Amino acid sequence: MAIILNIDTSTEFASVALLKDREIVGFTSHEHQKNHGAFLQPAIQQICKDAGIEIQQIQAVAVANGPGSYTGLRIGLSSAKGLCYALNIPLITVSTLQVIAKAAIDNCNENALANNVLFCPMIDARRMEVFTGIYDKNLHIVEEEKPFIITETSFLEQLNSNKIIFCGNGSEKIKTIITHQNAVYSSIQHNAKHLAILADNHYKKEAFSDLSYTEPTYLKAFFTG
Repeated sequence: MAIILNIDTSTEFASVALLKDREIVGFTSHEHQKNHGAFLQPAIQQICKDAGIEIQQIQAVAVANGPGSYTGLRIGLSSAKGLCYALNIPLITVSTLQVIAKAAIDNCNENALANNVLFCPMIDARRMEVFTGIYDKNLHIVEEEKPFIITETSFLEQLNSNKIIFCGNGSEKIKTIITHQNAVYSSIQHNAKHLAILADNHYKKEAFSDLSYTEPTYLKAFFTG
């Protein structure tokens, strides 16, 4: 069993969770996107202190690695890498869209999961564009993650044969556009607790990311001025 620090600063809702022996022993969150950088390091120190765990006891750091806010992704990954380098521990990266889908799956009852249901997490990419993908109830990829412009006919083929639960902040702006009877909208907020469960599975499989070469998953070209 491992002690894993979990960081998610990829969207407007930032959070940090500490997982020990598959149980959440520390958690805190923050909703002011412009201040994620100032929030993160004190939050990590505080949840470790409250849980009675020294930083040196952490065995891996997991981060929601995008897509999402370019600045938020860089804050999360750079902090995770710094800790991993300092402590000589592995880095775990998980798709933010997968974390959002995990939150929606965990929020469903058994009857909903027993039916032919798919999960479509969305992150707002401005205007009518979103970052999205489609997963089944076991988090297997049905459609790869990509930037996508929403229209009235989006996902029509899947909606004709499946119920799709749309979730994440990008789903809010499509409610009046995709009104198919099989479209369901979830307002559940994902956080680092959902990341932690996925990270624990990565840890068991030793599915670690390269500290030197891992970069945020932007999905769209990123340019600096």
